Amino acid sequence: METRLSILFYGKKTKLNSEKTLSIYLRVTIEGQRFEVSTQRYVETSKWSVEAGKMKGNSGEARSLNQYLDNLKQKVYSYQKNIAQDGQIFSKETLRIKWYGLEQHTHTLVSVFTQHNDQLKSLIGKDNSKATYTKYRTTLDHTISFLQWKFKRSDIEISSINYSFITDFEFWLKSVQNCNHNTTIKYISNLRKIINLCLKNAWLNKDPFVGFKMTKKEVIREILTEEELQSLISKDIQNIRIRQVRDIFIFSCFTGLAYIDAKRLKRSEIVIGLDGERWIYTQRKKTDSPTRIPLLPVVQEIMEVYKDHPQCLNEDCLLPVPSNAKLNAYLKEVADICGINKYLTFHIARHTFATTVTLNNGVPIESVSKMLGHKSIKITQIYAKVLDRKLSEDMGLLREKFAAIDQKKNLKAAN
Repeated sequence: METRLSILFYGKKTKLNSEKTLSIYLRVTIEGQRFEVSTQRYVETSKWSVEAGKMKGNSGEARSLNQYLDNLKQKVYSYQKNIAQDGQIFSKETLRIKWYGLEQHTHTLVSVFTQHNDQLKSLIGKDNSKATYTKYRTTLDHTISFLQWKFKRSDIEISSINYSFITDFEFWLKSVQNCNHNTTIKYISNLRKIINLCLKNAWLNKDPFVGFKMTKKEVIREILTEEELQSLISKDIQNIRIRQVRDIFIFSCFTGLAYIDAKRLKRSEIVIGLDGERWIYTQRKKTDSPTRIPLLPVVQEIMEVYKDHPQCLNEDCLLPVPSNAKLNAYLKEVADICGINKYLTFHIARHTFATTVTLNNGVPIESVSKMLGHKSIKITQIYAKVLDRKLSEDMGLLREKFAAIDQKKNLKAAN
Protein backbone atom coordinates (compact mmCIF):
# COMPACT_ATOMS: atom_id res chain seq x y z
CA MET A 1 0.00 0.00 0.00
CA GLU A 2 1.35 3.45 -0.95
CA THR A 3 2.30 5.69 1.95
CA ARG A 4 0.31 8.92 2.26
CA LEU A 5 2.87 11.72 2.13
CA SER A 6 2.58 15.49 1.95
CA ILE A 7 5.33 18.12 2.10
CA LEU A 8 4.66 21.71 3.11
CA PHE A 9 6.77 24.78 3.76
CA TYR A 10 5.29 27.42 6.05
CA GLY A 11 6.36 30.58 7.84
CA LYS A 12 6.23 30.98 11.59
CA LYS A 13 6.78 34.04 13.73
CA THR A 14 9.27 33.51 16.52
CA LYS A 15 10.34 35.50 19.56
CA LEU A 16 13.85 35.73 18.20
CA ASN A 17 12.75 37.54 15.03
CA SER A 18 10.91 40.78 14.42
CA GLU A 19 7.19 40.91 13.62
CA LYS A 20 8.02 41.46 9.91
CA THR A 21 10.15 38.31 9.56
CA LEU A 22 9.08 34.67 9.29
CA SER A 23 11.12 31.59 10.09
CA ILE A 24 10.54 28.99 7.35
CA TYR A 25 9.73 25.46 8.49
CA LEU A 26 9.42 22.17 6.64
CA ARG A 27 6.45 19.98 7.55
CA VAL A 28 6.32 16.40 6.33
CA THR A 29 3.07 14.55 7.05
CA ILE A 30 3.29 10.76 6.83
CA GLU A 31 0.06 8.83 7.41
CA GLY A 32 -1.24 11.72 9.52
CA GLN A 33 1.96 11.97 11.62
CA ARG A 34 3.89 15.24 11.34
CA PHE A 35 7.65 15.70 11.21
CA GLU A 36 8.64 19.38 11.42
CA VAL A 37 12.05 20.99 11.23
CA SER A 38 13.38 24.51 10.78
CA THR A 39 14.99 25.20 7.39
CA GLN A 40 17.22 27.85 9.06
CA ARG A 41 15.96 30.32 6.46
CA TYR A 42 14.06 33.56 7.06
CA VAL A 43 11.95 35.79 4.83
CA GLU A 44 9.99 39.01 5.16
CA THR A 45 6.30 38.34 5.82
CA SER A 46 5.16 40.35 2.82
CA LYS A 47 7.38 38.31 0.49
CA TRP A 48 6.10 34.87 1.54
CA SER A 49 3.29 33.11 -0.32
CA VAL A 50 1.23 31.00 2.07
CA GLU A 51 -0.68 29.33 -0.78
CA ALA A 52 2.41 28.36 -2.80
CA GLY A 53 4.64 27.63 0.17
CA LYS A 54 7.51 29.60 -1.29
CA MET A 55 8.90 33.10 -1.68
CA LYS A 56 7.10 35.42 -4.07
CA GLY A 57 8.64 36.90 -7.19
CA ASN A 58 11.57 36.10 -9.43
CA SER A 59 14.35 38.04 -7.73
CA GLY A 60 17.75 36.49 -7.07
CA GLU A 61 16.84 36.16 -3.41
CA ALA A 62 13.56 34.40 -4.26
CA ARG A 63 15.15 32.00 -6.75
CA SER A 64 17.90 31.11 -4.26
CA LEU A 65 15.49 30.42 -1.39
CA ASN A 66 12.97 28.50 -3.51
CA GLN A 67 15.73 26.34 -4.98
CA TYR A 68 16.93 25.55 -1.45
CA LEU A 69 13.40 24.54 -0.45
CA ASP A 70 13.08 22.35 -3.55
CA ASN A 71 16.32 20.63 -2.58
CA LEU A 72 14.92 19.90 0.88
CA LYS A 73 11.80 18.43 -0.72
CA GLN A 74 13.94 16.18 -2.91
CA LYS A 75 15.89 15.21 0.20
CA VAL A 76 12.66 13.91 1.75
CA TYR A 77 11.83 11.84 -1.34
CA SER A 78 15.38 10.49 -1.40
CA TYR A 79 15.15 9.43 2.24
CA GLN A 80 11.80 7.80 1.53
CA LYS A 81 13.40 5.71 -1.20
CA ASN A 82 16.44 4.81 0.96
CA ILE A 83 14.28 3.75 3.89
CA ALA A 84 12.16 1.53 1.64
CA GLN A 85 15.32 -0.03 0.15
CA ASP A 86 16.52 -0.80 3.67
CA GLY A 87 13.34 -2.82 4.20
CA GLN A 88 11.91 -0.36 6.72
CA ILE A 89 8.54 1.34 6.90
CA PHE A 90 8.65 4.99 5.92
CA SER A 91 7.31 6.79 8.99
CA LYS A 92 7.79 9.92 11.03
CA GLU A 93 10.33 8.12 13.24
CA THR A 94 12.39 6.54 10.44
CA LEU A 95 12.50 9.89 8.60
CA ARG A 96 13.60 11.66 11.80
CA ILE A 97 16.44 9.16 12.26
CA LYS A 98 17.60 9.66 8.68
CA TRP A 99 17.24 13.43 8.83
CA TYR A 100 19.39 13.85 11.92
CA GLY A 101 21.86 11.15 10.94
CA LEU A 102 20.99 8.96 13.89
CA GLU A 103 21.54 5.22 13.89
CA GLN A 104 18.57 3.02 14.65
CA HIS A 105 19.91 1.98 18.07
CA THR A 106 20.67 5.56 19.16
CA HIS A 107 18.35 6.73 21.93
CA THR A 108 17.26 10.36 21.94
CA LEU A 109 15.80 12.47 24.71
CA VAL A 110 12.51 13.43 23.07
CA SER A 111 11.79 9.89 21.84
CA VAL A 112 12.40 8.42 25.31
CA PHE A 113 10.39 11.22 26.94
CA THR A 114 7.53 10.70 24.48
CA GLN A 115 7.44 6.95 25.10
CA HIS A 116 7.39 7.59 28.86
CA ASN A 117 4.46 10.02 28.48
CA ASP A 118 2.55 7.65 26.22
CA GLN A 119 2.78 5.00 28.92
CA LEU A 120 1.59 7.50 31.55
CA LYS A 121 -1.36 8.44 29.37
CA SER A 122 -2.43 4.82 28.93
CA LEU A 123 -2.41 4.35 32.72
CA ILE A 124 -4.58 7.37 33.59
CA GLY A 125 -7.17 6.25 36.10
CA LYS A 126 -5.19 3.12 36.92
CA ASP A 127 -1.72 3.93 38.24
CA ASN A 128 -1.58 7.65 37.35
CA SER A 129 -3.82 10.70 37.32
CA LYS A 130 -4.44 13.00 34.37
CA ALA A 131 -2.65 15.76 36.31
CA THR A 132 0.52 13.65 36.46
CA TYR A 133 0.42 13.04 32.72
CA THR A 134 -0.19 16.74 32.06
CA LYS A 135 2.82 17.90 34.07
CA TYR A 136 5.16 15.54 32.17
CA ARG A 137 3.62 16.53 28.84
CA THR A 138 4.23 20.20 29.70
CA THR A 139 7.82 19.42 30.68
CA LEU A 140 8.34 17.66 27.33
CA ASP A 141 6.96 20.69 25.49
CA HIS A 142 9.40 22.91 27.38
CA THR A 143 12.25 20.52 26.60
CA ILE A 144 11.53 20.63 22.86
CA SER A 145 11.30 24.43 22.92
CA PHE A 146 14.61 24.59 24.78
CA LEU A 147 16.29 22.33 22.21
CA GLN A 148 15.10 24.61 19.43
CA TRP A 149 16.35 27.67 21.32
CA LYS A 150 19.73 26.22 22.29
CA PHE A 151 20.60 23.78 19.51
CA LYS A 152 18.20 24.70 16.67
CA ARG A 153 16.89 21.12 16.62
CA SER A 154 13.92 19.21 18.00
CA ASP A 155 15.78 16.27 19.56
CA ILE A 156 19.17 15.31 20.95
CA GLU A 157 21.05 12.08 21.58
CA ILE A 158 20.92 10.91 25.19
CA SER A 159 24.71 10.57 25.21
CA SER A 160 25.05 14.31 24.54
CA ILE A 161 23.30 15.35 27.77
CA ASN A 162 25.71 16.69 30.40
CA TYR A 163 25.79 19.03 33.40
CA SER A 164 25.87 22.06 31.10
CA PHE A 165 22.65 20.89 29.43
CA ILE A 166 20.88 20.88 32.82
CA THR A 167 22.14 24.31 33.88
CA ASP A 168 21.30 25.79 30.47
CA PHE A 169 17.79 24.33 30.73
CA GLU A 170 17.45 25.91 34.18
CA PHE A 171 18.57 29.28 32.79
CA TRP A 172 16.13 29.02 29.86
CA LEU A 173 13.18 28.21 32.13
CA LYS A 174 13.91 31.19 34.39
CA SER A 175 14.85 33.73 31.72
CA VAL A 176 12.95 32.88 28.54
CA GLN A 177 9.90 31.20 30.15
CA ASN A 178 9.97 33.50 33.20
CA CYS A 179 9.38 30.60 35.62
CA ASN A 180 10.04 31.21 39.30
CA HIS A 181 12.64 29.13 41.12
CA ASN A 182 10.31 26.46 42.55
CA THR A 183 8.43 25.99 39.26
CA THR A 184 11.77 25.63 37.48
CA ILE A 185 12.85 22.94 39.93
CA LYS A 186 9.56 21.08 39.36
CA TYR A 187 10.19 20.92 35.61
CA ILE A 188 13.80 19.87 36.11
CA SER A 189 12.67 17.16 38.57
CA ASN A 190 10.38 15.76 35.86
CA LEU A 191 13.28 15.77 33.41
CA ARG A 192 15.42 14.03 36.00
CA LYS A 193 13.03 11.09 36.06
CA ILE A 194 13.64 10.62 32.32
CA ILE A 195 17.39 10.88 32.83
CA ASN A 196 17.23 8.28 35.63
CA LEU A 197 15.34 6.00 33.25
CA CYS A 198 18.17 6.38 30.72
CA LEU A 199 20.80 5.68 33.39
CA LYS A 200 19.01 2.49 34.49
CA ASN A 201 18.92 1.31 30.88
CA ALA A 202 22.64 2.11 30.44
CA TRP A 203 21.89 4.58 27.65
CA LEU A 204 23.83 7.23 29.54
CA ASN A 205 27.17 6.60 31.20
CA LYS A 206 27.31 9.52 33.63
CA ASP A 207 24.58 11.22 35.65
CA PRO A 208 24.44 14.86 34.43
CA PHE A 209 22.67 15.88 37.64
CA VAL A 210 25.72 15.18 39.85
CA GLY A 211 26.51 18.45 41.61
CA PHE A 212 23.26 20.12 40.55
CA LYS A 213 21.24 21.51 43.49
CA MET A 214 17.53 20.67 43.42
CA THR A 215 16.60 22.61 46.56
CA LYS A 216 13.35 24.54 46.51
CA LYS A 217 12.91 27.87 48.24
CA GLU A 218 10.66 27.79 51.29
CA VAL A 219 7.18 29.09 50.55
CA ILE A 220 5.25 30.85 53.29
CA ARG A 221 1.90 29.05 53.54
CA GLU A 222 -1.07 31.21 54.41
CA ILE A 223 -3.35 29.95 57.17
CA LEU A 224 -6.39 31.22 59.05
CA THR A 225 -6.18 32.04 62.75
CA GLU A 226 -8.71 30.77 65.28
CA GLU A 227 -10.34 34.22 65.27
CA GLU A 228 -10.66 34.25 61.48
CA LEU A 229 -12.01 30.71 61.46
CA GLN A 230 -14.59 31.62 64.08
CA SER A 231 -15.57 34.68 62.04
CA LEU A 232 -16.24 32.40 59.05
CA ILE A 233 -18.37 30.01 61.08
CA SER A 234 -20.45 32.60 62.90
CA LYS A 235 -21.10 35.00 60.00
CA ASP A 236 -24.73 35.06 58.86
CA ILE A 237 -24.55 35.03 55.05
CA GLN A 238 -27.84 35.54 53.22
CA ASN A 239 -26.66 34.84 49.68
CA ILE A 240 -27.16 31.09 49.08
CA ARG A 241 -24.27 30.75 46.62
CA ILE A 242 -21.78 32.52 48.90
CA ARG A 243 -23.01 30.64 51.99
CA GLN A 244 -22.59 27.30 50.20
CA VAL A 245 -18.99 28.09 49.26
CA ARG A 246 -18.29 29.25 52.83
CA ASP A 247 -19.66 25.97 54.22
CA ILE A 248 -17.58 23.83 51.83
CA PHE A 249 -14.46 25.81 52.76
CA ILE A 250 -15.15 25.32 56.49
CA PHE A 251 -15.72 21.60 55.82
CA SER A 252 -12.17 21.40 54.41
CA CYS A 253 -10.77 23.50 57.29
CA PHE A 254 -11.95 20.78 59.69
CA THR A 255 -11.17 17.72 57.52
CA GLY A 256 -8.03 18.79 55.64
CA LEU A 257 -9.36 17.47 52.32
CA ALA A 258 -7.89 18.95 49.14
CA TYR A 259 -10.31 20.29 46.53
CA ILE A 260 -10.37 17.19 44.31
CA ASP A 261 -10.88 14.90 47.33
CA ALA A 262 -13.77 17.02 48.66
CA LYS A 263 -15.27 17.10 45.15
CA ARG A 264 -15.07 13.30 44.76
CA LEU A 265 -16.18 12.42 48.30
CA LYS A 266 -19.15 10.01 48.30
CA ARG A 267 -21.74 9.42 50.98
CA SER A 268 -20.64 5.82 51.15
CA GLU A 269 -17.21 7.01 52.34
CA ILE A 270 -18.69 8.18 55.63
CA VAL A 271 -18.47 5.18 57.97
CA ILE A 272 -18.70 4.32 61.65
CA GLY A 273 -15.24 3.93 63.19
CA LEU A 274 -14.01 1.72 66.02
CA ASP A 275 -14.94 4.47 68.48
CA GLY A 276 -18.57 4.42 67.34
CA GLU A 277 -18.23 7.87 65.76
CA ARG A 278 -18.50 8.86 62.10
CA TRP A 279 -15.28 8.99 60.04
CA ILE A 280 -14.23 9.73 56.48
CA TYR A 281 -12.63 6.67 54.87
CA THR A 282 -11.27 7.59 51.43
CA GLN A 283 -8.21 7.56 49.15
CA ARG A 284 -6.32 10.75 48.43
CA LYS A 285 -6.36 11.39 44.68
CA LYS A 286 -2.87 12.94 44.45
CA THR A 287 -0.93 10.20 46.25
CA ASP A 288 -3.48 7.37 46.31
CA SER A 289 -2.81 7.16 50.06
CA PRO A 290 -5.59 6.03 52.42
CA THR A 291 -7.08 8.88 54.44
CA ARG A 292 -8.94 8.37 57.72
CA ILE A 293 -10.49 11.46 59.33
CA PRO A 294 -12.79 11.56 62.38
CA LEU A 295 -15.66 14.00 61.86
CA LEU A 296 -15.87 16.98 64.20
CA PRO A 297 -19.30 18.43 65.15
CA VAL A 298 -19.02 21.42 62.79
CA VAL A 299 -18.39 19.03 59.87
CA GLN A 300 -21.41 16.91 60.73
CA GLU A 301 -23.58 20.01 60.91
CA ILE A 302 -22.54 21.01 57.38
CA MET A 303 -23.24 17.48 56.11
CA GLU A 304 -26.72 17.66 57.59
CA VAL A 305 -27.45 20.97 55.84
CA TYR A 306 -26.70 19.52 52.38
CA LYS A 307 -27.93 15.93 52.74
CA ASP A 308 -31.00 16.67 50.57
CA HIS A 309 -29.30 19.04 48.10
CA PRO A 310 -30.27 18.09 44.49
CA GLN A 311 -26.63 17.86 43.32
CA CYS A 312 -25.77 15.55 46.22
CA LEU A 313 -28.76 13.32 45.50
CA ASN A 314 -28.18 13.17 41.74
CA GLU A 315 -24.40 12.64 41.85
CA ASP A 316 -24.16 10.64 45.10
CA CYS A 317 -21.69 13.20 46.44
CA LEU A 318 -21.46 14.42 50.02
CA LEU A 319 -21.32 18.14 49.21
CA PRO A 320 -22.36 20.32 46.21
CA VAL A 321 -18.82 21.38 45.33
CA PRO A 322 -18.58 23.74 42.31
CA SER A 323 -15.59 23.96 39.95
CA ASN A 324 -12.28 24.94 41.53
CA ALA A 325 -12.17 28.19 39.54
CA LYS A 326 -15.67 29.25 40.63
CA LEU A 327 -15.04 28.20 44.22
CA ASN A 328 -11.86 30.27 44.49
CA ALA A 329 -13.57 33.25 42.84
CA TYR A 330 -16.44 33.10 45.37
CA LEU A 331 -13.97 32.78 48.25
CA LYS A 332 -12.84 36.35 47.55
CA GLU A 333 -16.40 37.47 48.31
CA VAL A 334 -16.47 35.28 51.42
CA ALA A 335 -13.28 36.95 52.70
CA ASP A 336 -14.74 40.43 52.11
CA ILE A 337 -18.02 39.59 53.87
CA CYS A 338 -16.24 38.07 56.87
CA GLY A 339 -13.64 40.84 57.12
CA ILE A 340 -10.68 38.56 56.44
CA ASN A 341 -7.79 40.50 54.89
CA LYS A 342 -6.21 37.49 53.19
CA TYR A 343 -6.31 36.15 49.66
CA LEU A 344 -8.45 33.06 50.25
CA THR A 345 -7.97 29.97 48.09
CA PHE A 346 -9.44 26.57 48.79
CA HIS A 347 -6.04 25.07 49.61
CA ILE A 348 -5.69 27.47 52.57
CA ALA A 349 -8.38 25.33 54.22
CA ARG A 350 -6.05 22.32 54.13
CA HIS A 351 -3.19 24.37 55.59
CA THR A 352 -5.53 25.66 58.30
CA PHE A 353 -6.57 22.14 59.25
CA ALA A 354 -2.93 21.07 59.58
CA THR A 355 -1.96 24.05 61.74
CA THR A 356 -4.71 26.00 63.51
CA VAL A 357 -7.16 23.11 63.91
CA THR A 358 -4.87 20.16 64.73
CA LEU A 359 -1.20 20.86 65.52
CA ASN A 360 -2.06 24.04 67.40
CA ASN A 361 -4.44 22.04 69.58
CA GLY A 362 -1.96 19.35 70.53
CA VAL A 363 -2.77 16.67 67.94
CA PRO A 364 0.46 14.67 67.37
CA ILE A 365 2.15 15.35 64.06
CA GLU A 366 2.05 11.62 63.22
CA SER A 367 -1.76 11.65 63.45
CA VAL A 368 -2.00 14.84 61.41
CA SER A 369 0.20 13.29 58.73
CA LYS A 370 -2.10 10.27 58.44
CA MET A 371 -5.25 12.41 58.24
CA LEU A 372 -3.67 14.55 55.50
CA GLY A 373 -2.72 11.42 53.55
CA HIS A 374 0.96 12.35 53.42
CA LYS A 375 3.33 9.57 52.41
CA SER A 376 6.14 11.08 54.46
CA ILE A 377 6.01 12.90 57.78
CA LYS A 378 8.64 15.29 56.38
CA ILE A 379 5.88 16.89 54.30
CA THR A 380 3.77 17.43 57.42
CA GLN A 381 6.72 18.98 59.25
CA ILE A 382 6.42 21.96 56.89
CA TYR A 383 3.26 22.92 58.78
CA ALA A 384 5.09 22.66 62.10
CA LYS A 385 7.50 25.29 60.73
CA VAL A 386 4.51 27.50 59.95
CA LEU A 387 3.46 27.27 63.60
CA ASP A 388 7.01 28.05 64.75
CA ARG A 389 6.97 31.19 62.60
CA LYS A 390 3.56 32.17 63.98
CA LEU A 391 4.80 31.53 67.52
CA SER A 392 7.84 33.70 66.85
CA GLU A 393 5.63 36.53 65.57
CA ASP A 394 3.33 36.25 68.60
CA MET A 395 6.29 36.29 70.99
CA GLY A 396 7.67 39.30 69.16
CA LEU A 397 4.45 41.19 69.85
CA LEU A 398 4.62 40.07 73.46
CA ARG A 399 8.19 41.35 73.79
CA GLU A 400 7.12 44.71 72.39
CA LYS A 401 4.28 44.85 74.90
CA PHE A 402 6.58 44.13 77.84
CA ALA A 403 9.16 46.57 76.52
CA ALA A 404 6.48 49.29 76.46
CA ILE A 405 5.48 48.47 80.06
CA ASP A 406 9.12 48.61 81.19
CA GLN A 407 9.56 51.92 79.44
CA LYS A 408 6.58 53.40 81.29
CA LYS A 409 7.96 52.13 84.60
CA ASN A 410 11.34 53.71 83.89
CA LEU A 411 9.69 57.02 83.03
CA LYS A 412 7.73 56.99 86.29
CA ALA A 413 10.85 56.16 88.29
CA ALA A 414 12.73 58.99 86.61
CA ASN A 415 9.99 61.46 87.53
